[in-house]
Amino acid sequence: MAADYDRIIMGIDPGTNVMGYGLLGVRAGKPEMMLMGVIKLSKFEDHYMRLRRIYERVLALVEQHLPDEIGIEAPFFGKNVQSMLKLGRAQGVAMAAALARQIPIHEYAPLAVKRAVTGNGSASKEQVANMLQHILNIPDDKMPDLLDATDALGVALTHFYETTRPQLPKGPKSWEEFLRHNPDRLRK
Repeated sequence: MAADYDRIIMGIDPGTNVMGYGLLGVRAGKPEMMLMGVIKLSKFEDHYMRLRRIYERVLALVEQHLPDEIGIEAPFFGKNVQSMLKLGRAQGVAMAAALARQIPIHEYAPLAVKRAVTGNGSASKEQVANMLQHILNIPDDKMPDLLDATDALGVALTHFYETTRPQLPKGPKSWEEFLRHNPDRLRK
């Protein structure tokens, strides 16, 4: 399956109750949804067991699908410090699983993901899911019940967009630099 694509990008939406993941395959410069799903963690009462499960499942996904890169949603700043700490740990454990297989990681803020996918940084999870379905031509029966999966796929698509944008050539920093590099442009 991995050999069919020029590049595979995995997206992760970290969570301590539900962690979303999504995989995009890129073929001839076009992204396609390979897979998306969630890791349900609420059955584990112990927070450390949840972290272990995140590590095991992310590592298994990495080993099964061999992504070239991983995009992960950065934790947003909330009012509950304990929730932020737990979310940061979940993100760190997912990152450690990817790093154990030397997969490059790129972080994206939730607002950046929403903006990249929908054009609106304050879009709802449902709007992100609908736009992903439209952009990637995902059939209704392949859309998940839990939007953590589409959030993760949105992170992967954001990484695709960020890494495939054409880079504009850097111009001269001053008029003098331009003339130094273009002496034939001087009028005599």
